[in-house]
Amino acid sequence: MSGFVVAFGQPNRADITSMFERIRHRGPYVQGIYENGRIIAAQNYCRADTSGAGIGIQVPAVLPRNGNVRICYDGQMGNWQALSSDHSTVDGPYREERLLLNLYKEHGSKMLDLLDDAIFSLVVCDGERIFAARDLLGIKTLFYGWKDGTLLLASELKSLTAVTSDVYEFPAGHYMTNDGQTIRFADLPTAAPKPLDADLDTMTAGVRDIILKSIRNRVDFSEPTASLLSGGMDSSVIAYLANQRYREKFGPNERLKTFAMGVGEESGDIISARIMAEHIQSEHHEMIVGLDEVIKALPEVIYYLENFDPSLVRSSVSNYLISKYAREQGIEILLSGEGGDEIFCGYTYLKDFPPEELFTRQMQCIAFLHNNASLRLDRMNQAHSIKVVAPLISGELFRYSLTIPPEYKQKSEGNEKIEKWIFRKAYESALPEAITWRLKQEFSQGSGSAALLPRYFDDVITDRELKEAQESYPMVRSKEEFYYFRIFTDYFGSDKAVKTVGQWICL
Repeated sequence: MSGFVVAFGQPNRADITSMFERIRHRGPYVQGIYENGRIIAAQNYCRADTSGAGIGIQVPAVLPRNGNVRICYDGQMGNWQALSSDHSTVDGPYREERLLLNLYKEHGSKMLDLLDDAIFSLVVCDGERIFAARDLLGIKTLFYGWKDGTLLLASELKSLTAVTSDVYEFPAGHYMTNDGQTIRFADLPTAAPKPLDADLDTMTAGVRDIILKSIRNRVDFSEPTASLLSGGMDSSVIAYLANQRYREKFGPNERLKTFAMGVGEESGDIISARIMAEHIQSEHHEMIVGLDEVIKALPEVIYYLENFDPSLVRSSVSNYLISKYAREQGIEILLSGEGGDEIFCGYTYLKDFPPEELFTRQMQCIAFLHNNASLRLDRMNQAHSIKVVAPLISGELFRYSLTIPPEYKQKSEGNEKIEKWIFRKAYESALPEAITWRLKQEFSQGSGSAALLPRYFDDVITDRELKEAQESYPMVRSKEEFYYFRIFTDYFGSDKAVKTVGQWICL
């Protein structure tokens, strides 16, 4: 993970300094500022994103003998190896940045067509021109704004609100050039592809092969690495496969570290994570907190999250606390099961729809990622200068999953539907039955915060306060959301910053 800020036009060094200070947490290991012509660009990196580079290497990254063209970048590429062999980019420090500069040099904006297994936000600049882009799903965050005719871009909203209130979310699947207009380069599919003509064994084997490939391409244990483990299917599969890879590299008796968090000893996540950790014999760490600790963390969570949606905040506070704990244990990289629900239709509300509607509803769900669920993945780990890797967020896996018939994703058995059924079947022989067939729960439900927080705010916010708030801000849907909204606006203002917030379809 990393962060950047860019000013194009008539940049003010004091503004850049102020903006850059707001994202110090995204890169305390390596930092650099580039000034040339109409550009000031600043980039920072966490240790795990420097690929062995030492302090003193030029950032923003640059190609040899082409020092005027720089790239500010935050991303992960699952297909780096394949692309690098085709575009003469050797391994080593800032390999993805150098590859992207080569691609831009050869293809211009068409380079984005090659990044179908990558998540990214980036700005390429040379002093007189800029080219900015954000991945199709919006997994990597990017914002832009204006001050005195100068275009500002930043990894986080807080950088922009430090110097201007004229702020916007950079749209997913778009790029921008000098004029500041955004142009779409990719879109989610509007129709389901032809379903796989394959038996169950072939489909489950395909799922396993792609996920294993994704882990091999994204995880190398070059820095202290651990796995988040909630005991749900997604994190359990990632922990299981990562543990195998860890032992392949370091020896059969070595143990991958896993981390679980719960509100109270009897939270569902804590109990299930113990089962899974025992199954894979990981070095398991638990963090048990009370409601007071959750409430105390909320202002920091909302500051780093830049959102006030209740469902997102609830799940994010758990992730924030366990990531902080993992960082205190010396972890630089955390593996996450994020993406499984979107890929395999895991959300419980999807059970309400017939199979023929599932594709449309799945695309709607994925369209929410850019300013809602994906923020938790990026922000709660990055707040503690930890890189997070989510192998299930894979372009290849996404495309393959769309060809799996919907009845294998939400499987009807009697009067019930089992979500992510094909994913469960793919790993049922590898995981404990209590894990494979555990009912889907949001992170906040499993960790215990989902039930406690709404009840708490019913007591601390009056009906009158909520009604008055809704008269001015109709997007506020509950007392809990109003509490988070007040914290958000204290940090970022109540004007255009509010419009960057994505709200989940239900509370």
